[in-house]
Amino acid sequence: MMRVPILIATILCAHSAFAASYLSPFKLTLSKDQKQLFVSEYTARQIAVLGLESGKISRTMALPLPPTGSVLSPDGATLYVTGEGPEGMIFAIDPTSGKVRQKIRAGHTPMAPVLSPDGKTLYVCNRFNTNVAVIDLASGKTQATIDVLREPVAAALTPNGAFLFVANHLPIGSADGDYISAAVSVIDTATRKVVAKVQLPNGSTGLRGLCMSKDGKNVYVTHILARYHVPTTQLERGWMNTNALTIIDVDKKALINTVLLDDVDLGAANPWGVTCTDDGKWICVAHAGTHEVSVIDRAGLHAKLDRVAKGEKVTSVSRTPEDVPNDLSFLVGVRRRLRLSGNGARAVVAAGNMVYATEYFTDSIGVVNVDPEVRHRPKSLALGPKVPQTTERTGEMFFNDASLCFQHWQSCASCHPDVRTDALNWDLLNDGMGNPKQTKSLLLSHQTPPVMVSGVRDKAETGVRSGIRFIQFAVRPEEDAEAIDAFLKALKPVQSPYLVNGKLSKSAKRGEKVFRDAGCARCHPKPLYTDLESYDVGLGRGLDKDRKFDTPTIIENWRTGPFLYDGRAATMADAFTKHNPNDAHGETSKLSPKQMADLVEFVLSQ
Repeated sequence: MMRVPILIATILCAHSAFAASYLSPFKLTLSKDQKQLFVSEYTARQIAVLGLESGKISRTMALPLPPTGSVLSPDGATLYVTGEGPEGMIFAIDPTSGKVRQKIRAGHTPMAPVLSPDGKTLYVCNRFNTNVAVIDLASGKTQATIDVLREPVAAALTPNGAFLFVANHLPIGSADGDYISAAVSVIDTATRKVVAKVQLPNGSTGLRGLCMSKDGKNVYVTHILARYHVPTTQLERGWMNTNALTIIDVDKKALINTVLLDDVDLGAANPWGVTCTDDGKWICVAHAGTHEVSVIDRAGLHAKLDRVAKGEKVTSVSRTPEDVPNDLSFLVGVRRRLRLSGNGARAVVAAGNMVYATEYFTDSIGVVNVDPEVRHRPKSLALGPKVPQTTERTGEMFFNDASLCFQHWQSCASCHPDVRTDALNWDLLNDGMGNPKQTKSLLLSHQTPPVMVSGVRDKAETGVRSGIRFIQFAVRPEEDAEAIDAFLKALKPVQSPYLVNGKLSKSAKRGEKVFRDAGCARCHPKPLYTDLESYDVGLGRGLDKDRKFDTPTIIENWRTGPFLYDGRAATMADAFTKHNPNDAHGETSKLSPKQMADLVEFVLSQ
């Protein structure tokens, strides 16, 4: 009888050990011979190796942290995997044996690893430190960190390695202005400085994917294009949220235009991963909310963009470049929407004419042939045995699923990415029209009633059902709402990047005393840091003058700015200084600059 090698037996045992849990495929990396996929399985904390010919898992590599991305060295001999955590790690793995050769320290929630062309330097987005780390792989040391704008989540390097384009997940600054949008940072890798900021159209938020074209001429970015400046009275024709792809000129480091991925009467919600096929013909976008892949004729797209830039009438809507981001018919004739059989498409890679997408909630990989001559038949490759879904997992799936919404324009996650905030103000009509308010994080919403900024809903359960009816414009079974409730109740805070080794810094410890002495703790007592009451603190403007506002928890507010009910405070310091009339929400006017800095440090450490 043939003996099974110890390594293979260990791998098989590790795989079976996770059989009773979810896998949650999150990112994909293609092997050099394009015969295997390295699948980052987030909740299983492992890398699975999927044979594309067999459609089977050949081995898994267990990790101590959830993998958020991977990249293969130019020679294919090392797979670099980013592991999520407040003290994140990068694992250098032998893709053949599965052995971890090297562990490299990273920042808070590292992701989107990118290798220099010579394979000597690794660039990693430290999401919650809001910087990009430059790591020398020979020494395993971080040589520099480059500050970007807000939550870098995706990156791509020019073919010559000269410039790194980085997608910032959310907008920065106050939310009560006329123009609010996220941007793409451009880093000169020689000087290690940000040399350009490509601002996306007004309302751009929730950036998820970014890729470089094979010829190095263009960068493509996926995101939500929110129509936050209008009241939320309907959904038709993208009235609230549209779903977009922005095209950037690499040489000019400038925006070319933004196209909508939706159809006139059918949304294409939550665009996530994006890639180009090797021959450069097709741009492929995974839609996490509608479980499909858009396949866009790249030459046809650019031809249309060139024509409209010259002032030609391209569609009944697009006569000028400014018209394009509002044109739901612009991609007609150059885009196909190919349905997947799994749920929750996120990452996407291409091998020849075959495109593969992670199906997060069905633990599978969707397979698409982009050849227009081939009839599309949805197919999924299972990554493991089916596991019964808990109510919490079902609720998470519903929260991210736009098929629950009228015409599939948006999911709950469209305005609450990662269940937090999109950094925009919305006029939701629940407390009148013409008084937009900041999107709240839903963390602890069920534990801290009432809900909504103005406390107009008695509890989060009411808010969930109102959201389904008045924001998704849908009628759903009660068990759907109950599942979403269960998911939201199970959420846990992410550790603040302001902590030092998981504990308050010296500044934050001093700030805790300032927090008490300034009276902040009266309305924000431990453990939830809210007294569950509403107050008029003199901040109401316009239709909200003299209105009482719910006392928010300060837990995890380091990631939910801008601040105050209408997002007018770009920073926490602004909330205490510029926007605290008569010391109504904390006696801060007489604090010294050092005391103010300590107070801010404490609040942002929660």
